[in-house]
Amino acid sequence: MFENIGEVVLLFWRTLLALPQAWRQRRKIYEQFFEIGNASLLMVCVLSFFIGAVIALQTGPVLVERSLASAVGGVVGIAIAKELAPVMMAILIAGRIGSAMAAEIGSMRVYQEIDALRTMNINPIHYLVLPRMVAIALALPLLVTFAILVGWFGGSVVANYNHRMEIPFLAFFSDLKTIVVLKDVGNGVFKSFCFALIIGAVSCHQGLTTIGGPRGIGRSVTKAVVNSIVFIVIFDYILTRFLQQ
Repeated sequence: MFENIGEVVLLFWRTLLALPQAWRQRRKIYEQFFEIGNASLLMVCVLSFFIGAVIALQTGPVLVERSLASAVGGVVGIAIAKELAPVMMAILIAGRIGSAMAAEIGSMRVYQEIDALRTMNINPIHYLVLPRMVAIALALPLLVTFAILVGWFGGSVVANYNHRMEIPFLAFFSDLKTIVVLKDVGNGVFKSFCFALIIGAVSCHQGLTTIGGPRGIGRSVTKAVVNSIVFIVIFDYILTRFLQQ
């Protein structure tokens, strides 16, 4: 386990050193950005809307019963902006994009295409890892920002039309504006940026270390998703403690 963590950190460091080469790989970065961002918008929209709806449905009636109806918007806003949107979107992207990264690079490793790149004096980190890392680091924070807005809207819809709450849209967003500040949204976006780096580094590392043919590719995809989610949850706690201080 510690050996794998060390290899992931080393890969991340080598990718950071390769950042000056990003402009040369701008076409591949754009392709990866489109795949991660635009192609995921519909899933992000559906997931974030119902996350906001569920949070409002769970917390709203309890707060209304205790004469705290004015706090529903703030509770939903804080929960989505600081925690649920970055974590849930990171898990979604780990399952959808992280698995694809591991499968693509793993298949290239198994069929010796990476060895061919080295033979042609092309650095695999510059050609394969860097575009994916830059693209996911740019795309995931934007997706999380979009998810926060959609989640707030989903919570306001449930709060307005649920017969146990019936909180008007204006009252919901007025309370949300009072409690949620720009720093809260910034914390969620910063978390998503860190999660993006974790997903990219772990998934690319699993792809580069794939062995054993098609079955090995399947194992690498599974490890990439599972390890990314585990690291996301662990670093979520660490980042939350850090940001609270």
